[in-house]
Amino acid sequence: MKYGYIRVSTREQNIERQLTAMYENGISRRYIYIDKMSGKDFNRRSYRQMIKRLKKGDEIVIKSIDRLGRNYDEILEQWRYLVRECEVDIRVIDLELLNTKSAFDNNITGRFISDLVLQVLSYVAQVERENTLQRQKEGIIEAKKKGVRFGRPKKEVPNNFEEVYQKWKLEEVNIREAAIILGVAKTTCYNWLIQRKNKKNLQNTRFLD
Repeated sequence: MKYGYIRVSTREQNIERQLTAMYENGISRRYIYIDKMSGKDFNRRSYRQMIKRLKKGDEIVIKSIDRLGRNYDEILEQWRYLVRECEVDIRVIDLELLNTKSAFDNNITGRFISDLVLQVLSYVAQVERENTLQRQKEGIIEAKKKGVRFGRPKKEVPNNFEEVYQKWKLEEVNIREAAIILGVAKTTCYNWLIQRKNKKNLQNTRFLD
């Protein structure tokens, strides 16, 4: 049996291009499994359903290797599981060298070549990921040198904070009530109050010294 697998990262992305490729390869709609989610791992509903139906000698068809996933370490692991343990074939439409079927009756050669090519692709992908992360780190360092600040902008303390702080200090309001008055989250309100309290305590300590 021949099964088609399609994946797009979000529900908004169009699957028509991949569907057309499946139809052109003789796969009917009932044997096509579609996931609309990230390829960071293989915990996907449709993919798991397809795996459960696989039998020895079946074939999985995908448009390109990144449709299987984007984590190449996991792709390697999953590839070996499907080919060696499940004994099914994988066909990648956009890259014939990755196809585990060969023109020979005994397809050991085809599987060896596809495994070899996949290893090379995985190495290249890993190097590119590491280079990208390194470039990002270098870019952040240079940006910080120029005064660029990262993360969320710091929330400004409202003008009525001092009044609220005094009420909290006198136990006229609790954290939840203070947060409502200031219009911020409880965590933010708590941090502000504690910072204000610590600042006052530090000032008193310096005065005594």
